[in-house]
Amino acid sequence: MTLDCSMRRKILKGMCSVMAAGALPQNAFASQVHKGSRALSLYNRHTNERHKADFWIAGNYQLDTLNHFDQILRDHRQNIAAPMDKKLFELLFQLQEKLENTSEIHIISGFRSPKTNAMLSANTNGVAKKSYHMKGMAMDIAIPGVDLKDLRNAARSLKVGGVGFYPKSGFIHIDTGRVRSW
Repeated sequence: MTLDCSMRRKILKGMCSVMAAGALPQNAFASQVHKGSRALSLYNRHTNERHKADFWIAGNYQLDTLNHFDQILRDHRQNIAAPMDKKLFELLFQLQEKLENTSEIHIISGFRSPKTNAMLSANTNGVAKKSYHMKGMAMDIAIPGVDLKDLRNAARSLKVGGVGFYPKSGFIHIDTGRVRSW
């Protein structure tokens, strides 16, 4: 009887651990290796705005920093900001870790309003009509000093979301949708 009870406790403890892992708060998406802080330095090429700050400290997202990042990533054509997916910032952080690079990330495009996306889709090849940019789930980026192919390969290796390669335009696209590349 004792063996059954202790075995049941182990099974229940294991199940509770699994259930707790599935019920982790959103900030648990962040790598557990870095328990201190996560910083990013963003520069918007269209507005010349930049901001460098910790977006995650001791297990918590920093809302002031995220709001500032949202403003930098706004649709500059319509001057409309929207909440960006926190997983994008995690993806950028992981990408920089993979590249062992802490340089400023240049933003070519972040959030796009439906009006801006429709205009770009009508005038430019490669712009999706239902773009993740309109959902705050995509960015077009470059990192000066990092070869675009290396940036693309590093993003693909993370197996998080979509990765588009636009060498003639000088950027890659990343998003937090399903894993795919083009």
